[in-house]
Amino acid sequence: MKSDFKTKLIQHIINKGTCVNGFTLIELLVVIIIIGILAAIALPAFLNQTIKAKQSEAKTYVAAINTTQQAYFTEKGTFASDLTYLSLGTPTATDNYNYAVISTTEVDTSVGTSTLKPNLKAYYGRVSTGSITAISELYSNSIICETEPKTAVYTAVIGDIPSGSVTDSSTPTSNTFNGYQSCNNGSQIVK
Repeated sequence: MKSDFKTKLIQHIINKGTCVNGFTLIELLVVIIIIGILAAIALPAFLNQTIKAKQSEAKTYVAAINTTQQAYFTEKGTFASDLTYLSLGTPTATDNYNYAVISTTEVDTSVGTSTLKPNLKAYYGRVSTGSITAISELYSNSIICETEPKTAVYTAVIGDIPSGSVTDSSTPTSNTFNGYQSCNNGSQIVK
């Protein structure tokens, strides 16, 4: 009896080593379906993040241009009519946006972005100056507006410039006094 058991045990061990194990077709299909579902969930989130990164570039550049225009005005007494005068160090065109001064007057300047790819928001900045007569001081005000995502390539136009003007005030109402806070054409202020 013991030798019969040993023989069967040895045959079982030999057969176990030569047996080929693998995945069934059902198991492979289930894994492929799970991977497909995960990819369908992750891909839109990934694409959304890449669009946000591209738009972040535009917000940063427009804010930098606004700040540099304020410094330029402080130094020269006028706004730069072209971005090359600002010596900003940022390009006037990237893979996603073109940047340009849209309008310049004695008291304000506006910059806008033209989208080079669809599904990107366009951005507009405006810097204005004013004076507080009670204390005889000048101040500047800047604003950045963003549009809804554009379905096609879009070129910045004067009609998209943030509206309003810096008003002359005999007494400032607060430390954050400014003369305008509105965007045109359904745009909203970038926070």
